[in-house]
Amino acid sequence: MKNSVKNITLTAMFLALGMVLPFFTGQIPQIGNMLLPMHLPVFLCALICGWQYGALMAFILPLLRSLVFGMPPFYPTALAMAFELATYAFVTGYLYEKSPWQCIKALYRCMICAMLAGRVVWGIVQMFLLGINGGMLTFEVFISSTLLNSIPGIIMQLVLIPAVMVALDRTKVLPFKHSSMQVEN
Repeated sequence: MKNSVKNITLTAMFLALGMVLPFFTGQIPQIGNMLLPMHLPVFLCALICGWQYGALMAFILPLLRSLVFGMPPFYPTALAMAFELATYAFVTGYLYEKSPWQCIKALYRCMICAMLAGRVVWGIVQMFLLGINGGMLTFEVFISSTLLNSIPGIIMQLVLIPAVMVALDRTKVLPFKHSSMQVEN
């Protein structure tokens, strides 16, 4: 019970963080699209609280932000982002939880798998949503939106998230887990 209250509280904090972080880049939408500020609390929530909390928070975040602040636009952007961010949280949190070693290498593997899966899910959902209105998602737009424009945000995520996790490990707030098969000295 105590752990679930802690996770719910942390999830709410990450949701609030996801709501306000885009304000720091929101004045210039191109920078916000490049830095992907809502992704940071999604990854951290999944890693710290678990994939269940992270995926739920990640799905709600863009929808709630769209309803409260009008950004991102609800259709199709926030809808597609809800599935994308939930995929990031699910894949990262699940793989990291199941990893016999929770270390930097495992963290990078989980994040990179999640980034690839989330972008594929975004493309599929976006293609479906655009198809409803007779539009289409071209391969060029998919690559541009999911990769080329996102490189600064991807780099920022691959630097900041492991840095936070290492800091949590070093302060013993959230130590890395090691395999029970580890040889003791």
